[in-house]
Amino acid sequence: MAAVPLTIALDAMGSDRSPQPEIEGALAAVREYGVRVLLVGLEAPLRAALAAYSGADRAGLEGIEIVPATEVITMEDKAVRAVRTKRDSSVHVCARLVKSGRAVGLVSAGNTGAVMATSKLMLGSLAGVQRPALATVVPTAGGRAAILIDVGANVDCRPDHLEQFAVMGEIYYRVILGGGTAPTATGPRVGLLSIGEEEIKGNELTREAFALLRRLPINFIGNVEGRDLYNGAVDVIVCDGFVGNVALKISEGLVETVRALLKDLLSDSLASRFGYWLSRHAYAEFKKRLDYSEYGGAPLLGVRGVVIICHGRSSAKAIKNAIRVAAESAAQRVNQLIETQIGLIHTDTPPAEPSVPRSTAS
Repeated sequence: MAAVPLTIALDAMGSDRSPQPEIEGALAAVREYGVRVLLVGLEAPLRAALAAYSGADRAGLEGIEIVPATEVITMEDKAVRAVRTKRDSSVHVCARLVKSGRAVGLVSAGNTGAVMATSKLMLGSLAGVQRPALATVVPTAGGRAAILIDVGANVDCRPDHLEQFAVMGEIYYRVILGGGTAPTATGPRVGLLSIGEEEIKGNELTREAFALLRRLPINFIGNVEGRDLYNGAVDVIVCDGFVGNVALKISEGLVETVRALLKDLLSDSLASRFGYWLSRHAYAEFKKRLDYSEYGGAPLLGVRGVVIICHGRSSAKAIKNAIRVAAESAAQRVNQLIETQIGLIHTDTPPAEPSVPRSTAS
């Protein structure tokens, strides 16, 4: 008996150039990964866009179903207000599809704050999870990716929140990026982002969190500094959402600056252009390692169902990979592993906090 394909709800109105990247990414995901995609958004433009495909380009359409939504949350909308007033937005409909069981996860390149708030409000938290956290995949000099968690879902955190972030980030890295299924002392290297490697360094939050992370059944290597984000010394970097979001935005700005500088320098003279031609394969690999589309999007860990949030500038490739990651997370039962591991930390875990906590995203 053939396996039933996993179904992903895709917000077709989220990206800066929607719905084209979403449609192309969905078609590629259906063809390459055998998933089903519920394409959620304004019905008329979606049907018109799909009707424009012909011949071989129509391959994959059999795995796509349009689910109408009458409203769209824009990047200019205030997140919490939009969540409460635009109840038939494409993001809302995606969340309803996951909550009802029609889809195992949702993917959106829309307003990050709105996607997070909608997911928390409508899907709720996993058992024992006090605050869901947003993780992002970053490239390293060691050639493999690392996870930074939290990057904006929570501004103010307690030490036990960071403890849970470490557990969720370690599981996601191990299962989705590392290929493992059980925590071990030699598993993914987990570090706590601070201002020095010594245990006594940092503020009250990091010092108290250090003590909690040290007793977890994971490979906790201690404090790490900002320079360790990209040098390959650590696999999972744990921090509060305020610090993580600042680190992420600085990193994105740096990547854009490096790309612009390289472009200027390599076109500066005939010798530079000739040097580029000789090294073009290395530059292509460099560009690939810095390309966020390779990783799809950022998982919101700790909510019921799978939620992957993509960059607003996502290409079809990024959407395709986000759908892949969503399907893999569901297939590998990441949420069940998180619930089990969180349940083993303490027996006196306090109940989940209000469904729409403050975040750094707007």
